[in-house]
Amino acid sequence: KAVVVDFAIFDCDSAMAGSLFVSAPAAPSVRVFSEFRSRSRACPRVASQLPTGLNAINGSTRKSVEGISSGLGSQFFSARSLAGRREVSADSFEVDVASRKFVVTSEQKKHAPLLGCVPTQAEVSTSTSTGPKLITLLGSSGSIGTQTLDIVRERPDKFKVVGLACGRNVKLLVEQIKEFKPQIAAISDKSLYDDLKDAVDSLNLDVSERPILTCGQEGVVEVARFGDSEVVVTGIVGCAGLLPTLAAIEAGKDIALANKETLIAGGPVVKPMLLKHGCKILPADSEHSALFQCLQGVPPGGLRKIILTASGGAFRDWPVEKLKEVKVADALKHPNWDMGAKITVDSATMMNKGLEVIEAHWLFGANYDDIDVVIHPESIIHSLIEVQDTSVIAQLGWPDMRLPILYSISWPERVATTWSPLDLVKLGSLNFRAPDFRKYPCIPLAYQCGRVGGSMPAALNAANEQAVALFLQEKVSYLDIYRLLERTVETHSAEVIQDPTLDDILQVDAWARREVSHQAKSLV
Repeated sequence: KAVVVDFAIFDCDSAMAGSLFVSAPAAPSVRVFSEFRSRSRACPRVASQLPTGLNAINGSTRKSVEGISSGLGSQFFSARSLAGRREVSADSFEVDVASRKFVVTSEQKKHAPLLGCVPTQAEVSTSTSTGPKLITLLGSSGSIGTQTLDIVRERPDKFKVVGLACGRNVKLLVEQIKEFKPQIAAISDKSLYDDLKDAVDSLNLDVSERPILTCGQEGVVEVARFGDSEVVVTGIVGCAGLLPTLAAIEAGKDIALANKETLIAGGPVVKPMLLKHGCKILPADSEHSALFQCLQGVPPGGLRKIILTASGGAFRDWPVEKLKEVKVADALKHPNWDMGAKITVDSATMMNKGLEVIEAHWLFGANYDDIDVVIHPESIIHSLIEVQDTSVIAQLGWPDMRLPILYSISWPERVATTWSPLDLVKLGSLNFRAPDFRKYPCIPLAYQCGRVGGSMPAALNAANEQAVALFLQEKVSYLDIYRLLERTVETHSAEVIQDPTLDDILQVDAWARREVSHQAKSLV
């Protein structure tokens, strides 16, 4: 008896899309019908490279499809049965390359039906360039920015700065211009442009060393897309980094991603653009860099589970009952890492870990059920992966952000440094425990929003940025952060956009910030 299956391809690359073909076998073991609707629009290469007759299929027109070309390996798809409305999960649906058929099985385990944003081993650069790699740095005055420049300072033979952009720190930006001599520089705050120009004039640089100066959001975007830089390091905090990142991708540049909001809020837009322009994302935060490093050499389909480690933040040893007493100064005392104020508060609430779960989903194509979080107080194991044979691979190192930043701009090369190596004997022991969701309710909230998908992660991210900003201004309490997020997410749940455009994401971002500010008034 034929089984009729309706399946949707999620974020396929052009090779797989081009391998699908239409046929009408006389007696297939499984009769498969395909509907291509909004999913192909979400991935332009798929829509443009489907075989003749397939890209015209809509909800009312179906054609039988069988098999894929050999040599691509098994790929998994989300599927449901139309026969008798019987549900067939993605666990039960596989492409059998050997028999060139779509096969419905009963026990087949699915792993990562989405393709990730990070490059695979097959995409390792074959460049023979012997000069330093050209990089652009967005957020040059922040923690990520200054540590990136520490790397350039130590290894000028490997890296050269093309562009710099920062928010308001004119003094530091001018010092960076003097030392690193970029071709272009921007200050995000337009009111400080004249100060920047005067300060650069006072340097009396040669004409060949004087950078183009610009300002505002438009200026940061111009820096992102400028010149011959190969990699753009996105160290801008929050959703403000989304537009410059998209501009860099449109200019064909790889992204060293330290701004997690780019994928959390903009994943539905960013991922198709990466495919369209042939760009790569290299994670520059410690956890996702660790996962990326662990995956080197793991074959396609080999990943079984992602395990994100978390320090536990400033309140990991506080009883839940004491959290009502938290002050801003308490939340900014991170036990292991030296970071900016916003991310340090996110570490205290562990919203940063919730957001990292969503980011891992986009970066590595992992399902939310296959992403775990574990508290690791020492912050030595930066994250782990479990592969299909149950082996667990971890990346270890001292808590030093320079290492993940370095790997993001040097991949696939391993660049020698003078940094102190990890001493396991000195370290002595490592500890782990499960997160307490009473203390960290932001973690399950992030999982919930990630599973909803669409515009919901953008709403969560924007709400969190605004709530943390209000907390840092001492306008709301520490426990109010979660209350504001919960209320905003609940309000947005009735208006989620499942296939958002860039404009949709920006509008949801603006709405969520206003909503948090409005809700905050009722908490006073």
